Amino acid sequence: MSDPQDRKPFVDVPGDLPGIRSLFAFKPETGAALSEFAQTLLRGSSPLTPGERETIAAYVSSRNETYFCTQSHAATAAVLVDGGRDVIDAVIEDVESAAIDPKLRALLRIADKVRESGLAVTPEDVEQARAAGAKDEDIHDAVLVAAAFCMFNRYVDGLATIAPRERAAYEQMGAVLATAGYVAAAAAPGSAPGAGEGDQ
Repeated sequence: MSDPQDRKPFVDVPGDLPGIRSLFAFKPETGAALSEFAQTLLRGSSPLTPGERETIAAYVSSRNETYFCTQSHAATAAVLVDGGRDVIDAVIEDVESAAIDPKLRALLRIADKVRESGLAVTPEDVEQARAAGAKDEDIHDAVLVAAAFCMFNRYVDGLATIAPRERAAYEQMGAVLATAGYVAAAAAPGSAPGAGEGDQ
């Protein structure tokens, strides 16, 4: 994963805000819409738990090598899943050997295919997910989270946003995002990142 400290923001973002939060402050009208979208995507109605959706977000971000999104969403997922950060780190390291539910593993495989190209997803991938217990809405929501995070990742990295290196900074972000959600976090001055941030 490339070191984001080697880059400086390409646009004049306010202060030292990290990740997508700085871009939301730069253009509040799109920031508000994206925060609402992230809230619906990651906390709205779904057969996938918020922890599972955050795990998909962190995994896709890691595969896209987006440091900020990987770390912020991994920290958020760690608050929401049994096993905490050890489980999330194991998923990022090797999804095939991580101690997770077979359905989530199959959905993460699909998410990684979506990250490469939507056309990379095969009927066999979907059948394997179904065999592991996934229903239509599980598959839909996993694909949507994966696709959305490709957008968030590219938004954050494409404008070279600031990414802190200290894990404690992401743990603070994760605690806020896990409890307050994305709209509240985006609105709170100086608090954790908004939508794609954790993501991104």
